[in-house]
Amino acid sequence: MADFKTVQPLADFDWEAFETGSVVGGESHEEQEKVYAETLGKVNENDVVEGTVVAITKRDVTVSIGYKSEGSISISEFRYNPDLKVGDTVEVYIETQEDKNGQLILSHRKARLSKAWDRVNQALEDKEVIKGFIKCRTKGGMIVDVFGIEAFLPGSQIDVKPIRDYDVFVGKTMEFQVVKINQEYKNVVVSHKALIEAELEAQKQQIISQLQKGQVLEGTVKNITSYGVFIDLGGVDGLIHITDLSWGRVSDPKEIVQLDQKLNVVILDFDEQKKRIALGLKQLTPHPWDALDPELKVGDKIKGRVVVMADYGAFVEVAPGVEGLIHVSEMSWSQHLRSAQEFLKVGDEIEAVILTLDRQERKMSLGLKQLKDDPWANIEEKFPVGSRHTGRVRNFTNFGVFVELEEGVDGLIHISDLSWTKKIKHPGEFTQLGADIEVVVLEIDKDNRRLSLGHKQLEENPWDVFSTVFTEGSVHEGTITELVEKGAVVQLEYGVEGFCTPKHLQKEDGSKAQEGEKLPFKVLEFNKESKRILLSHSRTFEEGRDEKRAERKPRTAKKATEETPKIQNQAATNSLGDNDTLAALKAAMEKGE
Repeated sequence: MADFKTVQPLADFDWEAFETGSVVGGESHEEQEKVYAETLGKVNENDVVEGTVVAITKRDVTVSIGYKSEGSISISEFRYNPDLKVGDTVEVYIETQEDKNGQLILSHRKARLSKAWDRVNQALEDKEVIKGFIKCRTKGGMIVDVFGIEAFLPGSQIDVKPIRDYDVFVGKTMEFQVVKINQEYKNVVVSHKALIEAELEAQKQQIISQLQKGQVLEGTVKNITSYGVFIDLGGVDGLIHITDLSWGRVSDPKEIVQLDQKLNVVILDFDEQKKRIALGLKQLTPHPWDALDPELKVGDKIKGRVVVMADYGAFVEVAPGVEGLIHVSEMSWSQHLRSAQEFLKVGDEIEAVILTLDRQERKMSLGLKQLKDDPWANIEEKFPVGSRHTGRVRNFTNFGVFVELEEGVDGLIHISDLSWTKKIKHPGEFTQLGADIEVVVLEIDKDNRRLSLGHKQLEENPWDVFSTVFTEGSVHEGTITELVEKGAVVQLEYGVEGFCTPKHLQKEDGSKAQEGEKLPFKVLEFNKESKRILLSHSRTFEEGRDEKRAERKPRTAKKATEETPKIQNQAATNSLGDNDTLAALKAAMEKGE
């Protein structure tokens, strides 16, 4: 049995006074309260003191500061400290010693604020690691409760890796470092990233010192950019350039990898000083050229897809990672300079012929035009000498016109073969680009792929007829169209031009003939081969007396001379270059003979 001590009542205890509450132990009630109050700590309103957490509920935290009553503080004031427990010492601000219910009114938030500015400045100076509660999101980052002060946490300072979802951090308590304070505006900037960077730097240095080229490591896709993929290798980042993701062409790295994906990579190169690590993914798989069909050879047809276009050609992927180049010159038999974009576009599925194949250098050239017959193979059959065709004007030069008869078959009309009668200084005076023109094949140079063409040869040479009209000694009306240093150019009938030297330009009154004058000219020389007619005006009046004497000869001779001018005058009334007129003139001449 338990040993109970015998308790004896006080002999002089006044039970009556105790029941009335007037006297306790010989002392008055007021005296007892005074003595009790002296045993409690002395507190003053607006003071900041330390208290002990004695109870925690879902709504309140009860704190004892050694006063006759305990204070109750809302749990929301301790959101920044989720590890709070009974027995912890906390700072409190005394708002009221007793409210109407005799309750001590305390505030933890005000206690923190009263010393917050000093503490946050001290934390910046000491680079102290402090705790803060992330209250909410804001533009560019988060709002953090630090010592009761609302500090700004930039989005770039939350972590060393990019943040994709800021909302997951709201309501969390994290460690921070004060990195900047604006004393004028009382702004505080904190960083969580700064705490882990120092640790990562040492970790990164250790990792880099152990790296070796060719080493295969596991990593996690940390970030994807247009130029490549950043891989977290466990404290240090490496970059897989877009060209090292796949043996084939990659337009967007997201086609190959995804965020947070784990994959094996190989170290291609690294720089310990700059802490840059170049990684490769495609190098872990065999090169596609090694798997290319060994039976493929030059001359074979192969299918593929156009993946890149350039002015000089198109790159065609014939297998993943295996490409061939079709140069623009191999796209058509045409010899005209053209852009590859006129023939193909990215995404086209095509068939081509293998022109060259170098497996060691991993190069292949392809051709499109080889799928069609070479138009020059049977050029003599399609365009024999003397045959007539209609072509299209493709280009001008100072010396002629290039005409395309069909794709890949071009010919040149020399400027001298455009017209029998017109003196053409530039082909643009005669025709225009893109116009259709009739031609005659004059000559074939198969080895050099050249055709000589003519246009004037479509008609009979009018100089054969002119030789019977512009006989030496005959007189014709002509108009001076141009005066030059060595004489004058004279326009005769039928579009024919003659030339008159300065001494033969003198008129009967002694003056010199001027441009635009219409005068009679005598033919001094006619050369059909060089198409040259030399004229004289002065001879028409210098020999006037001789002509009058000729008129006195027998009538039969005069009649013969009158018939020739009659034919000449008839020809002069026709339009220049009129073939029908020339034909009629020729017939009349033949009849006269």
